[in-house]
Amino acid sequence: MSEETAVKIASGFGGGMRTGDTCGAVTGAIMVIGLRYGSGECVTAAGRAGVNGKVLEFTRRFREKHGSLYCRDLLGCDTGTPEGIAKARERNLFRTICPVFVEDAAAILEEIEKEEA
Repeated sequence: MSEETAVKIASGFGGGMRTGDTCGAVTGAIMVIGLRYGSGECVTAAGRAGVNGKVLEFTRRFREKHGSLYCRDLLGCDTGTPEGIAKARERNLFRTICPVFVEDAAAILEEIEKEEA
């Protein structure tokens, strides 16, 4: 997959899918976990076994580091509202804080991958 395609796929993740819910960095990381550890048999418990544990471990570590998985909590404003988006933009959070969440999500993925090896 090209970088351009990956960026397009993830373009709706910001702001907790524009609702203030799950951080886009978390959602993106879970997609990576699915790509790496997922199975074509995800409709069965056995098929989900490898990926489920990794998702739970990732979310545990991210929550431990940042206190939440939710955009509204992480940024301190509700990005599901026009007022919250305006506040986040005014505080420059999308350019200063959000990249930290992306970097930390990538670092956690790398840790999980190294532990697997």
